[in-house]
Amino acid sequence: MPELPEVEVVRAGLERHVVGSTIASVEVLHARPVRRRGKYFWLALDPAPGQQTGDALLGHLGMSGQMLLHEPGAPDERHLRVRFVLSVPTPLVEEGALAPVTRPLEMRFVDQRMFGGLAVSEGGAELPTEIVHIARDPIDPEFDDAEFVRRARRRTSAIKRLLLDQGLISGVGNIYADEALWRAKLHGERPGDRLTGPVLRDLLGQVRAVMGEALAQGGTSFDALYVNVNGESGYFDRSLDAYGQEGKPCGRCGTPIRRVAFMNRSSYFCPSCQRPPRAVPRRTGAR
Repeated sequence: MPELPEVEVVRAGLERHVVGSTIASVEVLHARPVRRRGKYFWLALDPAPGQQTGDALLGHLGMSGQMLLHEPGAPDERHLRVRFVLSVPTPLVEEGALAPVTRPLEMRFVDQRMFGGLAVSEGGAELPTEIVHIARDPIDPEFDDAEFVRRARRRTSAIKRLLLDQGLISGVGNIYADEALWRAKLHGERPGDRLTGPVLRDLLGQVRAVMGEALAQGGTSFDALYVNVNGESGYFDRSLDAYGQEGKPCGRCGTPIRRVAFMNRSSYFCPSCQRPPRAVPRRTGAR
């Protein structure tokens, strides 16, 4: 499933190309995607007459969702679900024109597996109510590092589970959790309440670093489904140190990377650099 860098790549592409546009028409080719909650992005809409706050178009990519931009007339994708025809303002001004010059552009939601979707969030231009329970992500300037550390140190859950807890820190998925833990030399089963503040702050720094590098490379694309708005794949998968590297030598010590089952998925780690936690001894004589 796309994680924060992949969704941010799509969001940034939409910001660059469609902000300020007018939606001229919407064609829903399959009703199922017009709903959903998940790892989100949203496009704020101007308020309607008499409305104080605008609505929002809330999007979730699911496992195979794509937001693509095309010139009108481009062939339809096989799994095209929703088509928006936009009127995009251009920087050109025609001599004698009474209105801004615009050009048509199609914004398409394509989804092969249909786990993603779109929805209208009423009054959600600033923050859709559907996602107020989701924590800020670590590249958000308003993310509170101290609060994350405080809450993580009060939890007995394994640190990888905490990184995947969207109510604690959002946008981190299986790939980037494994990569950040490898960089921080932390085993994913280390309990949060047994980690120090400096260790957790270092881990946050590694999360930000790996996400920043992934963003610079267009995200991680393991197949043709994870693309930007121009249909181009990212290439951060070539830079992965832990995730998907089972049996390959660790880039630090040369020990083969190991894979273990984790929450119906997999975790990848170096058994030498990322030592598993020691079991807490049971108290004897307790009744």
